[in-house]
Amino acid sequence: MSAEVRDADTVKVTTADAEAELGRLIADVRFHATERQKAILIYLAEKQIAGCDDSTKAYAIAIDVLGRPSGFDPSTDPIVRIEMSRLRSAVSNYYEAFGVEGDVVIGLPKGRYVADFNRVFLPAEVGDLERGEEIAAEEPELTSGSSPAHGFRMSARAALFAIAGAIVAAGAGATLYGRQPVFTQQPVVAISIQAADDDLRGEASQTRDLLLTALTRFQTLTVSASAPPPPSSRLGVYRVEMKYYSDGDERMVWWQVLDGRAQDVLRSGIERVEADGRTPVAARAELVAILARRFAATRGVINNIELHETSSASLGNACVLRAEYLVDEGGSGDMAQMADCLGRTIAADPLDTDAMATLSRLLLAPAGAATDPAIMRRAIALANRAVSLAPLSDRAQMALMAAHFFSGRTEAAIGAGNRALALNPNNPEVSAKLALVLYFSGFWEAGSSLAQDAGRSVDSLPRDAQLVLALDAYRSNDWSEASLLAEQINFGDDLVRAIRAASLGELGSDQAKGRLADLRASSPGFESDLFRKLEARGVKPSITASLEAGLTKAGASFTSRGVAVAD
Repeated sequence: MSAEVRDADTVKVTTADAEAELGRLIADVRFHATERQKAILIYLAEKQIAGCDDSTKAYAIAIDVLGRPSGFDPSTDPIVRIEMSRLRSAVSNYYEAFGVEGDVVIGLPKGRYVADFNRVFLPAEVGDLERGEEIAAEEPELTSGSSPAHGFRMSARAALFAIAGAIVAAGAGATLYGRQPVFTQQPVVAISIQAADDDLRGEASQTRDLLLTALTRFQTLTVSASAPPPPSSRLGVYRVEMKYYSDGDERMVWWQVLDGRAQDVLRSGIERVEADGRTPVAARAELVAILARRFAATRGVINNIELHETSSASLGNACVLRAEYLVDEGGSGDMAQMADCLGRTIAADPLDTDAMATLSRLLLAPAGAATDPAIMRRAIALANRAVSLAPLSDRAQMALMAAHFFSGRTEAAIGAGNRALALNPNNPEVSAKLALVLYFSGFWEAGSSLAQDAGRSVDSLPRDAQLVLALDAYRSNDWSEASLLAEQINFGDDLVRAIRAASLGELGSDQAKGRLADLRASSPGFESDLFRKLEARGVKPSITASLEAGLTKAGASFTSRGVAVAD
């Protein structure tokens, strides 16, 4: 073994120090990487410690670490690139969140498969902190194009700011609220799969590998390839056991979700796809997409269990899940309470990008919020910071999409939405929210198609997708379908109520007056301000004009507004 490890600046790191930092990072429960990603990190680090400075090949990682067969082709199977990207993000987020405990950090430079060990020094700054001198830092302005530095030569001052900021925030929270609330983390999930017979072992193994990658894209779970960690009050622990079947052209997976501690079965089911002449690869890809949505989506099995099992006073991941439900339901609950919960979560963990992104969306959920400049500025700042800290987070990109859209930057909003979709094409909420932005912007066909895609293999269609499909039916003069779809939306904001009343008005139904009364009850005087509210939400004038026609037939009376029908 080499006597010392060198970094790019020739500052020497001893083998003992390198091994110590590697062992400390791997053992730290705050390091959110999967077991497979940790195995890759250990593999690359040991090569560097052994004196191998050359970049490791993707093929070697696939064979030696991931157990791929000798015929593995990295040009057609991106598993190594995907896992390395996730590993870089996990390492970066760890050091950004918790700083440097010793004087050695591990770096994973982009474009190469190699682990670097770099030494950082804490000279005068430590003395400043010990003497109690005030240290202030000006936070740079964040824009949609900004991104964090992913190198790991973190300055001592930056590390101390991160640590001091966390201590100050935690202390302030304890003083303000009298006691430390329960801070929940993302649930830990161990995945296993068995083949129904020996001939299917290869297919079952490939399905599991693809599923692990798909689950990590959601970033709502901490995926573990081995047994769950010891019990903790801060996170839920689950096992997902599956069995893989094949019956002619049909591929099936039976699954059950177990409590990782008590081993009680919490949920179970069967997912199946028809090959219909497609290749086995295509069939497996569809099956994996279904399973990933089933387990990891916001309204998926595991997050649904977490939502109902955690205390309403909990901060952290439980707060994020509750707030996401509230936003997706149109903000019909206690917005102030959820905003407070998310704000306290961010105060406790200033690098919680999920809380930042969700709070940004929550701020813009109420009707008219987008017209308040102060609220808009805060929402944009939160979304930008979330993207800056976690550029690979579809949650962060969705928040940025909403902030851009409500601020009138349609092109930037669509760009952020497309980035979110590329990061996680299996997330139905991404498809639904991008569909709404596209449809409100006048891209009817693209929005409608994406809304239909959001309903693939989910128990319930996301609300935004339902709204798009109801609007599309109304715009196509299919009043009956528009009425039916609008009635199925379980939350009725003014736009949904307007579609219901306008559709029945166009049909000449006796029920139109009743639906109009519902709209008037929820929004007194809506004839004078409904379309101003819709315009603030980004709805195209042609949509509002067509709704006005149907509402007039239902009995509404509008003053002249000069709405342009053509876009």
